[in-house]
Amino acid sequence: MLHKQRAINRCLRRAGKKTPSPRSQRARRRGGAGADPRTLRPRPSRRRRSGPQTSAQAPVPVVLPGRAMAAFRLALIQLHVSSVKSDNLARACGRIWEAAKQGAKIVSLPECFNSPYGTKYFPEYAEKIPGDSTQKLSEVAKECGIYVIGGSIPEEDAGKLYNTCAVFGPDGTLLVKHRKLHLFDIDVPGKITFQESKTLSPGDSFSTFDTPYCRVGLGICYDIRFAELAQIYAQRGCQLLVYPAAFNLTTGPAHWELLQRGRAVDNQVYVATASPARDDKASYVAWGHSTVVSPWGEVLVKAGTEEMIVYSDIDLKKLAEIRQQIPIFSQKRSDLYAVEAKKP
Repeated sequence: MLHKQRAINRCLRRAGKKTPSPRSQRARRRGGAGADPRTLRPRPSRRRRSGPQTSAQAPVPVVLPGRAMAAFRLALIQLHVSSVKSDNLARACGRIWEAAKQGAKIVSLPECFNSPYGTKYFPEYAEKIPGDSTQKLSEVAKECGIYVIGGSIPEEDAGKLYNTCAVFGPDGTLLVKHRKLHLFDIDVPGKITFQESKTLSPGDSFSTFDTPYCRVGLGICYDIRFAELAQIYAQRGCQLLVYPAAFNLTTGPAHWELLQRGRAVDNQVYVATASPARDDKASYVAWGHSTVVSPWGEVLVKAGTEEMIVYSDIDLKKLAEIRQQIPIFSQKRSDLYAVEAKKP
């Protein structure tokens, strides 16, 4: 290459033309300053990898379409429930406001938040939906701009009574109405006997609702004992299960935390339970201890027995990481077993 350039320079000198300097010759060969643009050859691009270089690409966490993997604050209101409905309703709305001011995006009330829990009380306190209690919840949800899971109330519809949870969106719209599926009929000799079926009818549908954060599945109290319900909710994309619940002093110490941790680990979801505060003078004494459990089975927060609000930040990125680390959904043996919903 060099001897050719020297021959060209000699010809140029004989012709009386100025020879290019060695610097400009090098520039032309490189395609830099002084080069003829018509003779430029594109230089191969060198793409730099962003982030750490690894031997294999890390799997991308799976989230429901249109949702960011962000944390949001959940609040559980452990309300003291009296025999005065208007009192219960006023304090519930005040507590919802308090939770919203603390940054809660989803707030849950406890089971039977506007009524004493008992078969003799259900007919007396029952309301239509919409009715006075649910109208107030709709208003406070809109005023605060949050999602309100309305615990549950005795609902009257077409001559039947139900234990029903109504959920309202930030615009006050009724998003879903969950009627307790599994009625609390138990008999533990010498400790507790209870039969919801004496006055209540069971619901017959699954209940989920969507938020900008995640999909939420609903159950009420005794529903948590039935693993199939939680599995179906997980199959349908729920990442948070909320159970307004009123366990008692027999089942509470034995099964309250155990069931929540089981549902959370089995389905790799967050599980939250909102209980009434304990009232030792009530005919039915609630266990209290409203709780949030992570998909890893950790108890993130647990209330005492008195009226209070507990908060937990629901970290969906952490949930996605757990599902990547222990990928049980892709490892299920559908050739051997299945949990199947009979209704949409």
